[in-house]
Amino acid sequence: MPKTRPKPQGQITRGKTQPNRLRRVDAFILLYAPDLLRRQDGPFRDAWFVDLGFGAHPVTTLETAERLRRSAPELRILGVDIDPERVARAQPQADARTHFRCGGFNLPLAEGERVRLIRAFNVLRQYPPQAVRPAWEQMARAVPLGGLLLEGTSTPSGALWVMNVLRRWDGDVPWRQEALVFSTNFHPGFDPIAFQAVLPKNYIHRIQPGESIADFFAAWKAARAATYGYRSLGRRQWFGAAARQLAARGWDVDTRRRWINRGYLLWRNPPP
Repeated sequence: MPKTRPKPQGQITRGKTQPNRLRRVDAFILLYAPDLLRRQDGPFRDAWFVDLGFGAHPVTTLETAERLRRSAPELRILGVDIDPERVARAQPQADARTHFRCGGFNLPLAEGERVRLIRAFNVLRQYPPQAVRPAWEQMARAVPLGGLLLEGTSTPSGALWVMNVLRRWDGDVPWRQEALVFSTNFHPGFDPIAFQAVLPKNYIHRIQPGESIADFFAAWKAARAATYGYRSLGRRQWFGAAARQLAARGWDVDTRRRWINRGYLLWRNPPP
């Protein structure tokens, strides 16, 4: 490791988290990108999975390491936080494949180290909207083409979250947005409006006429109303019926059961 690194870019987060808060994010990753977790070709050889902004305690990083290594036993995981005291507290729980380093959006990497996937949850919510894309661009520098950035916001329990799925791209656009993912464990009920409180920062201030995200929520509300009869069958069935209704109305949502039955709604290729 180098003796000095650039000053971490970013702000200290509140750092509050709970065990299992990001369990459903990990489950999504295992379904969405299992091959990326195991890739060892070219720049992905020994590349990191980065948990950015792990908070006051490294529970999310450690839980993720346990879950993802069931599919990718050799996966190297790097927990990053901008607060050096948090990193110091986490160090005793490091091992040969799980490390902790102090850093920010300019990831604390040694020369030649690369990153296959970055998970940045509940990090950008405290920033102004205009800070989002510069932060994305900083994180892109260590990610080879084809790598992923998963950036989103969750409720404290993780029952609801919304996440940008961004693929490392080429040219002047470092990331291409593949999907906006809405996740529920069905315990809070089913109401599309509940997701608005956990929209990522690039969307949360745009629920207004003329914005695509506002149109999407209006269509989802209408689909929920049109499928009200499924309510008696359970929240999961109602959620799935509304998703299919959305697709029938022309919205590019993934209605495969592997997603819908697990409480994931993927809006593919959403407008920026």
